Amino acid sequence: MVKVLVDGLAMWHPANNKLEETAPGVATGMILSLRESLQKCKDDLAKYEIELESAKSEIQKWHSSFQDESFISPATTPEPKLVVNYIRTLRSSDKSLKEQLEKAKKKEAAFIVTFAKREQEVAELKTRRLLLDPAIHEEFTRLKNLVEEKEKKVKELQDNINAINFTPNSKMGKMLMAKCKTLQEENEEIGNQASEGKMHELSMKLALQKSRNAELRNQFEGLCKSVEVLTTDVERSNEMVVILQEKLEERDAEIKRLKLELQQKNGAEEMNDSAPMVADEPQSTEAEDVPQTELDQC
Repeated sequence: MVKVLVDGLAMWHPANNKLEETAPGVATGMILSLRESLQKCKDDLAKYEIELESAKSEIQKWHSSFQDESFISPATTPEPKLVVNYIRTLRSSDKSLKEQLEKAKKKEAAFIVTFAKREQEVAELKTRRLLLDPAIHEEFTRLKNLVEEKEKKVKELQDNINAINFTPNSKMGKMLMAKCKTLQEENEEIGNQASEGKMHELSMKLALQKSRNAELRNQFEGLCKSVEVLTTDVERSNEMVVILQEKLEERDAEIKRLKLELQQKNGAEEMNDSAPMVADEPQSTEAEDVPQTELDQC
């Protein structure tokens, strides 16, 4: 049996007649399979070439885009390491800028808070300055008392309206009935407590509360008296201020009158002093002329 190469195919010859008969069919199948594999390789090669071209174009785009940047010198090519380092520096600078921005925002918020506090202080000082004026303070107190009186009147009128419109089926009536029930229950509880011997304790507490109320009433009356005294003192001081202002105006008028009289007197004295000087001037000229004539005669 001898192995020979026919059209690039290994075949066995001539050991067996059956092999000679089946060899052409096998060779044809192998040729077809090789052609298919070759075509497949060509297709893969074409596909890879297309991908290579697209990759080259993409790389060229990146090169051209980085070539125009300022951080790359014109004589050098944009290396990936240089680009990566530049991107890292940009990220670090971006991070530092964000931190600075956060700090600036915090400072701005602090400045806004301090500015608002300053504005509030200025407003409070303005209101205090206005209240220091006796007239404004008095007007403010009067308006405050007037508002309190009006509120009391409104409350009384509302109570009167509710009392007129009171019915057991109304909302206010139901509320009052429920309150009466709770008060009745509380009274029953108080009665039970009194029957158990707690009335003495409650009476002691009531007496203590009454004494406290009396003390508070006395303190309140004392405060009212002190307020009245202060108001009278303020009124007297205001009257004194008015009187002093009138006296000051009178003094100013008197000073002006005296100044005017003094100016008139000084003017009269100056006129009196200038009159003799004018009368003496001809004599002096005559005295000056005499020596001149004597010199001419000489």
